[in-house]
Amino acid sequence: MNSIKSFSDHTQCGRLEVHLVGGFSDDRQLSQKLTHQLLSEFDRQDDDIHLMTLCVTELNDREENENHFPIIYGIAVNVKTAEIYRASFQDRGPEEELRAARALTGGPMVSIYDAKTEQLRIGPYSWVPFPHVDFWLQQDDKQILENLSTSPLAEPPHFVEHIRKTFMFLKKYPSPTNTLFPGNKALLYKKNEDGLWEKVPSPRSSK
Repeated sequence: MNSIKSFSDHTQCGRLEVHLVGGFSDDRQLSQKLTHQLLSEFDRQDDDIHLMTLCVTELNDREENENHFPIIYGIAVNVKTAEIYRASFQDRGPEEELRAARALTGGPMVSIYDAKTEQLRIGPYSWVPFPHVDFWLQQDDKQILENLSTSPLAEPPHFVEHIRKTFMFLKKYPSPTNTLFPGNKALLYKKNEDGLWEKVPSPRSSK
């Protein structure tokens, strides 16, 4: 909320609008819990917030052979027209394995995009060596899916491969601080004229 409002400090018109999309009727009811937390948090805000789209949990659920699946897995927004549409993403951005490794080792959710500089700022991160990496790399797809997914039946096709690559990354970099983040500086990326992410040099520290 603070990030969004920082771009409209001097605006005298307009309003804050929220679109919630995601989750489904999963067996563990994690989607319901998360949806309730999000709505409660918005309700606690001092600002007047307008809920425009609510496509969550039961409203985003389809049933097939008595198993539940999300109808919509991902969305995109055209920031010029405000159009929202269903989307899937082949390219998941720079340093995907690094970001996934941080999440798998328990790192909290963070925003890596700085709208003011139009840059991705990744890290610096640190983690302790992940226990039993070799054990997990030896497991078959079924074991990884059943033990490392909150909703095994509803995962997209790339899930197991993604987890395996993340474990291989954690095995290669058990402690990332010095090897992946020289000088303990963030990795910076910015889009070029073709719309592709390019790595940019980290600013030098002033003395």
